[in-house]
Parts: sequence; structure tokens; C-alpha cells
Amino acid sequence: MFEVNFYELPNGEKPVRNFLDNLDPNMRAKAVGSIAILAEFGNNLREPYTKKIGKGLFELRINYSGDISRIFYFFAKGSRIILTNGFIKKTQKTPESEKAIAKKYKAEYERRSK
Repeated sequence: MFEVNFYELPNGEKPVRNFLDNLDPNMRAKAVGSIAILAEFGNNLREPYTKKIGKGLFELRINYSGDISRIFYFFAKGSRIILTNGFIKKTQKTPESEKAIAKKYKAEYERRSK
């Protein structure tokens, strides 16, 4: 079992917590269920639940009733998974701006953890 944590900005804000709070209740329930599956299977989880998107970054893929959401995450020391940011997917391709945010948060987390 993996421990899932929300990435926390220096001001205490947690982007994924805010993202989840703003989702439709049914999509939020599906997302929370997907996070639980991620916690159970961790780095053994594969498509269609998750997909690698870059160097050490992954996306949790959430689909509900035709709507698509994504939550980016990475693995940290001690069997921890850090959820960085989430978004509602409106196009076929994942926006580079969202990937850039995830990369930035991952780098900041790793710098603070040293």
C-alpha cells in the first residue's frame, strides 16, 4: 500500500485538493476511487488507469459519463505518491501548460525534500 499525499504550495494551498473540491460530486467520487486504486497498486498500476507522461511523471486517468479528468503525480521516497495538479480534459492532447505545472511542482518538492 502506498501513501498518497497532496503537493502543498509554500502558502499551504493544495492544488489537487482544490481541484477535487470543485469537481461535480459524481466526478469527485470517481476521482477519489481512482486515487484509492492508485494507493493500492502504486507503480504496478497501468493503463487505462494511469499513463506515464514524462520523466518520473504520470497521469491518473479519470473518466465519468463522457467527462475526462486527469491528476498528475510522481513517486517519492518511502512508498509515497505525490499528487501535483489536476484538470478537466477538453481536448485529445494533454495541455503542455498542465504538464509544465506538474514538472515545476515535482522539482520544487524534490528541492525541498533534500
